Parts: sequence; C-alpha cells; structure tokens
Amino acid sequence: MYDYDLLVVGSANADLVIGVERRPDAGETVLGGDLAVHPGGKGANQAVAAARLGARTALLARVGDDAYGRLLLDSQRAAGVDTVGVLVGEAPTGVALITVDPSGDNSIVVSPGANGRLKPGDVRAAECLFQASRVVSVQLEIPLETVAEVVKNLAPDSRFVLNPSPPRPLPPEVLAACDPLIVNEHEARVVLGEAYVSDRPEDWARLLLAKGPRSVVVTLGAEGALVASSAGVERIPSVKVDAVDTTGAGDAFTGALAFRLAAGADLAEAAAYAARVGAAAVTKEGAQVSFPTAEEVEAL
Repeated sequence: MYDYDLLVVGSANADLVIGVERRPDAGETVLGGDLAVHPGGKGANQAVAAARLGARTALLARVGDDAYGRLLLDSQRAAGVDTVGVLVGEAPTGVALITVDPSGDNSIVVSPGANGRLKPGDVRAAECLFQASRVVSVQLEIPLETVAEVVKNLAPDSRFVLNPSPPRPLPPEVLAACDPLIVNEHEARVVLGEAYVSDRPEDWARLLLAKGPRSVVVTLGAEGALVASSAGVERIPSVKVDAVDTTGAGDAFTGALAFRLAAGADLAEAAAYAARVGAAAVTKEGAQVSFPTAEEVEAL
C-alpha cells in the first residue's frame, strides 16, 4: 500500500505577475498593471493541483529561508500537500517574472534560486518518499542530474511522469523511464531536435515515442491533446471556456493526469480528465489560486 498517490520532485517559485496590454519587443518599455505575488513553480503547482483534486501528495523541493519560501510552504500546506520533503536554505527562493496580455497568454522568465540547489544527494536522502509513492512527477526547473537521480531511485512498481519544461535534450535513461512524457509544441521541437520534420502533432507524438518513452502526451492548448503509446495515437478533445490567464494551466494538466494515473485510469482517460482541469484553471487569474477542486471539475 502506497502512502502517497503522487510525489512531485521539482521547483517552487514566487510568481511576480503583471498584466500588460501587450508584451514588449526587444528594447521596449511598456506600462503594466499592479504587481501581484502568487505561489508558483512547476513542481509546487503540480503538487497543489493534484492535492486540490484529492490526491495524497508530497513535494520534494528546495526554497530559501525568506518570505517567498514561507509563502510557498503555507500554500502547499493549505492545499493538503505533505511538505516533509521541502528543504529550506542555501539560496534565495526561486522567482518567476510573468507578464500576461489581455488574451490570457503569458511570457515567463525564471530565476531558479534555491531550485538549482536541489541535488542528487537530496533525492537519495528522500528514498522513503520514493518507496511510498505510486507516481513520481518531475519537470526541468531543477538540475538535469537531479532528474536522472530520480529515475534511479524510483520504486519498482511506481510510474514516472516528466514534463520537460523548460525543454532541453534528454538522456536516454530518462526518456526510457517516461510514462508518459508530456510536451507542448515548443517542448516537442526541442526534445525532437533534428527529428522535428513535420507540422502534424500526430507525427510529433510518434517521433517522440520512437525516442524511447513508454508513452507520450502532446498538449495542444485550446485544441485538446494527443496520447500515444504502443497501442497507437488518440486525440483528446478540448473543453471550450473563456480563457482569462493561462499561467499554470500546463501544470494543472500534468498534476491532474498524474493523479488519475495513480488512481488506476488508463492514459486516455487520465488525459481527458486533465484537459477538463486545465480548462477550469484558465478561467481564473494566477496559477495555484486558479486550480479547481474535484467538485469544480465535475461541474465543468
């Protein structure tokens, strides 16, 4: 019996968000709205998203001994995430600078801070968390060597979910563990590299699958998603909503998908549920504050 449905290993950032009429070009200054500070970071976001849906969730991350770090710890605990694996100190808490335009699209620059100090030794020291978790979800706002160490420490029957964001080439042993690898179009381009030779998402999915993952999910925003495995490629329809802010929507999708996999759903079922969660998240401003409960997803 697993103690946790989901262990998230990844980043925890303070999101500094400004609304703008349009995002600036190179060398240009634009005026924006009032600055808002929200708890964020891909790892912390995924943990909160899953916990809000009812998942027994733990987070392995590192934050600074500062106000932003306390903000992040408070947010995790309020959502019901077990923070026993959150390490404090060594560097300031990571910060994401986010601009959001009237369509809800965003641009993000991240200062990793303490996230860059989450090391392979921290993973090895948290062996008990890995042995107690049905699914382990990771992103790339932490060092790649730490991600590779996660793969080495997975429990024999656990499942590894990876969203390679921000994207970079991945070593074969990490790709081979992914079940699924979750990418958007930009991430697919980077992971595929020279193999990116088609504009069709179905082809991206097949080409990614050929690189070694056990399964692949391609997220397509308002167009839904694709899932690919040895059984073939299946399209997952989108849920139509009026988008207010897309910040954190991909993290909500990944956290929800990982939770449903832990609950025994197959990949297509999990992706369909995650699409509803992601759609609900974009109808509100912010990242974690926009993530829905299970009841809100059912209502949608």
